[in-house]
Amino acid sequence: MRQVLLDTATRIFQDASAKADLDAAEAGEFPAALWRTLCDNGFHLMALPGSGVELGEVFRVLRVAGRFSVPLPLAEALLANRWLDEQGDSLNVLGLWEAGEGGAEPSGAEAAGWVRNAPWGRAAQRILGLTANGELLVVVPIGVTPGASLAGEPRDQVRVESVQPLTCREPVHALLALSRAALSAGALERVVEMGVGYVQEREQFGRPLSKFQAVQHMLAVAAAEAAAASRAADAAIDSLEDPRFELEVAAAKARVGEATGVVAETVHQVHGAMGFTYEHSLHHFTRRLWAWRDEYGNEAYWQARLGRRICSLGADQVWDFLATPR
Repeated sequence: MRQVLLDTATRIFQDASAKADLDAAEAGEFPAALWRTLCDNGFHLMALPGSGVELGEVFRVLRVAGRFSVPLPLAEALLANRWLDEQGDSLNVLGLWEAGEGGAEPSGAEAAGWVRNAPWGRAAQRILGLTANGELLVVVPIGVTPGASLAGEPRDQVRVESVQPLTCREPVHALLALSRAALSAGALERVVEMGVGYVQEREQFGRPLSKFQAVQHMLAVAAAEAAAASRAADAAIDSLEDPRFELEVAAAKARVGEATGVVAETVHQVHGAMGFTYEHSLHHFTRRLWAWRDEYGNEAYWQARLGRRICSLGADQVWDFLATPR
């Protein structure tokens, strides 16, 4: 079941994520054909309870999406559908809630404000807001101001007229952070592959760049960083039902964030000037990695959270905490 799901996702994402598709999405063209294909194959419903797909498999599909820089808010759409129990094929997304000028608390139908960084908010049928304390709100938008992330992905500011609290017993913020770790793990693997492929094709002084020991060392370091990040993301996915889930997410998000800096810098360097041009596809991956690193808590945020937990244990309990299997 898992392999069939991942293979299908790979074929769909590969066919719809050419550089021209990514450029078009960055220019503001919603990838409606890709969304329709996903809906036709039932992917938009796979995070729903009772869908037959375990939540862990949803995050593994997101990892595949990261490998292709899929120009859809797939994580937000899947999780929003899960929390709304949405059975239709409309696009639902979520962003960050910000109170209006009066600082209204998001507890009543009259609480006005904004939802910031709503991916493709301009194309969404329903929008959820995530408050600072992790609560979800169903919002009624009255206007959208288009915006974009560092990666050029649409991140819109939505003016909200009223809100309705949405009950959710899941760790919303941690799940969204895990989505970024999973996406990033896939993108990191792809970026390393792009670097390896480039140095095998490019020649300097009469021989491929891959024959130079310094280049080999650089890519070996990048590959090790990507592998460590992928393992951390996998560990967090595997811990979804574990009491230590949020701590595993903290470790994964922190490790992926650290790897992003090393891998992106290294692979841009081995590509030389070509890797810094808009015409090359490398930037579609590295800019997403930089943007995802900061979304739902950067590595410093999650390192501090993990550090506070370890410090609270006391010196005698730290080793047991680190060494005891889940």
